[in-house]
Amino acid sequence: MPVDRVASALREEARATDERRLLVLAGEGDATREAAADALDAVDIDSRDVTYLGDSEGTPWERVQSARAGDLLGTTHGALVVDCHEACRPNALGRAVGAVDGGGLLVLCVPPLDSWPDRRDGFDETLAVPPFEVSEVAGNFRRRLVELLRAHPGIAVVDVGDGSVEPTVERDGLTDPAPRRPPDPPAVPDDPVFPAAVYERCRTDDQVSAVEALEALGDPGNAVVVEADRGRGKSSAAGLAAGALALAGRDVLVTAPGYPGAAEVFARAREVLVDAGSLASAPDESDPILLETARGRVRFEKPTAAAELPGDPDAVVVDEAAALPVRLLERFLDAPAAAFATTVHGYEGAGRGFSVRFRDRLDDGDFEVADVSMTDPIRYAAGDPVEVWAFRALLLDAGPAVDSLVEGADPADHGSIGYEAFEPEDLLADEHLLREVFGLLVAAHYRTEPSDLARLLDAPNVAVRALTHEGHVVSVALLAREGDLPADLRAHMYEGGRVRGNMIPDVLTSQLRDEAAGVPEGLRVLRIATHHAVRSRGLGSRLLSAIREEFADDADWLGTGYGATPELLRFWRANGFSTVHLSTTRNDASGEYSAVMLAPTSDAGRELADRHSRWLLDRVGAMLSDPLDDMDPDVVRAALRSVDAAPELGLSDWEWRLLVGTTGGAGIFDTSPRPLRRLTVRYLTDAGDETAGENADGEPSDPLLTPRQERLLVRKALQGRPWGAVAEELGFHSHGQCMRALGEATRPLVSRFGGPKVAAELERFE
Repeated sequence: MPVDRVASALREEARATDERRLLVLAGEGDATREAAADALDAVDIDSRDVTYLGDSEGTPWERVQSARAGDLLGTTHGALVVDCHEACRPNALGRAVGAVDGGGLLVLCVPPLDSWPDRRDGFDETLAVPPFEVSEVAGNFRRRLVELLRAHPGIAVVDVGDGSVEPTVERDGLTDPAPRRPPDPPAVPDDPVFPAAVYERCRTDDQVSAVEALEALGDPGNAVVVEADRGRGKSSAAGLAAGALALAGRDVLVTAPGYPGAAEVFARAREVLVDAGSLASAPDESDPILLETARGRVRFEKPTAAAELPGDPDAVVVDEAAALPVRLLERFLDAPAAAFATTVHGYEGAGRGFSVRFRDRLDDGDFEVADVSMTDPIRYAAGDPVEVWAFRALLLDAGPAVDSLVEGADPADHGSIGYEAFEPEDLLADEHLLREVFGLLVAAHYRTEPSDLARLLDAPNVAVRALTHEGHVVSVALLAREGDLPADLRAHMYEGGRVRGNMIPDVLTSQLRDEAAGVPEGLRVLRIATHHAVRSRGLGSRLLSAIREEFADDADWLGTGYGATPELLRFWRANGFSTVHLSTTRNDASGEYSAVMLAPTSDAGRELADRHSRWLLDRVGAMLSDPLDDMDPDVVRAALRSVDAAPELGLSDWEWRLLVGTTGGAGIFDTSPRPLRRLTVRYLTDAGDETAGENADGEPSDPLLTPRQERLLVRKALQGRPWGAVAEELGFHSHGQCMRALGEATRPLVSRFGGPKVAAELERFE
């Protein structure tokens, strides 16, 4: 059967069911691309509605390079041709599946299926982290992919070889479904606040319900959470509501992890404004991130900028909210009204941080919260076989074990907890185990995506370790080997070159000018996650302890790098990790400054950690007064308490007299900030008795200073913030009261570190 006949039959069935179908063309690159062109010429899809995702030039369709697959977000196509010859990128595959409309075709051009898992491509090169070679990358992800392509309904497989012989049809992909009755059009709700024309653009009852709930954003004090799987029209609903709010004179601020993810919001908002004849600017794509009416507008900002609520918007719409960290989401709770639209299952991010931790804080806040769940697909019919295949192949719907199966996990009961090393072969042989491991990572981390599945199965430097309870995964860690680099690579990194992976050696070498940092070999904790039903029991710490014991003779250090929060800093510190670096720019995804921490396991690792701890203390005062002058003071406190070093004070007698003068509340601090800055750093890094033990809030149980006094020292002595700003932030009634409080906080420090000579000076001010 020729390829065009297979494609025509698939297309006919897809249109009849409003589903998608998948056509796999296996063979050599040019032959598969020519077969794709023949197939699409035979079906009734306008070539302008076909997009090619790949790296070959000269195809007859609009091209998107595979590395830029994110440009497909928010777009829909009649057909998408995905070329996997140069690189099979799991993230690109997921984005392509979601961009095909009902009745359309997804066409995969792939190498011969039997040999594809053993070939190495451009994506494999990204997994070959030095000193490993690309030949050491496994092909497990593609082996599993091939098995599922050959097993799932709705997928046709045609072997076109090198194009010199007649293609062989391995599967025709037809499902012979029963006829379906077209759904009734959704009805406009009674007495809507938004214009009826807005609701007439809705395509499902779910979308009507979502838009109706979003009417609440017209009044301050309301929040709406819209949750849905991909393809359910949540972004469209948000866009229709945003346009209606702008018509009513509201200023709507839209944010998402990237503008392409919010493009659908703006497309639908634009339609509303054009329909009403109220778009002040030309209705084209000249400025896609700003739509204005005579009284209202819809505008876009990146998440970290949007969290500052620039321009005092009337309402904020956060699209793909689960892809943002909790700490960044919390900042939107200061908006007058807010909507959080998010994907339940998908590579955009489905972190448990949103569905559990952030939702708790949202519900406990001042907003009146409404929830909307959207289940009806809007781009294609329910039960679409291509969606079912994609969810399984990329584990988009993977989740941890159900709560009842793990609730008895107790780290103190060594008989009920097992420590496991899961090899890729173990995970491939047990789909249930694979889904629990990956599902736990998805549920706990906003950045887990399909490419991480391939990394877990194929990367030669990655290892999986877990704790299990009665056969179910309760805590899991993804580990990456770094370091042990040859001299030429270390020199290349030192001179500004990039080396894949090796994040910690790279930072310590290129930014901190330590060419020897790549000599020791370490294990970086890429991800660590504990089942939400058994958090706060010490399972994560138990897992790290077991990892440290296992690799004590096989690595020089354990390390981690992450967006720093007080809670995370305390967790890692409690497990023996020390801060060696703080980034000077915020991470676009997390909105936090990052911390790099090490836990040495050998003399070489200890030497590395010790020198970088000392260097951090040498420079941290200057960093905090300049690039880190807006770092959260609680992050500063926790980060400095996590440093395994204490700076020499090196203060002169005169500087001690200045400090004693400051204790009286006089404005002496402003004349010479250096002494109190050094004293504050020494206090926060000191391992004295006052930091032994913690209370329920994670604060020292017997502190020398209160948390408020420490925040005052951080904001004023370390970060040099203006007196007025510090007084307002920390709740002092006046500039003068804030100055006196600084003196009161300084006195116990001078008394502790100043010695007998300073004690005599202090007595003069009793």
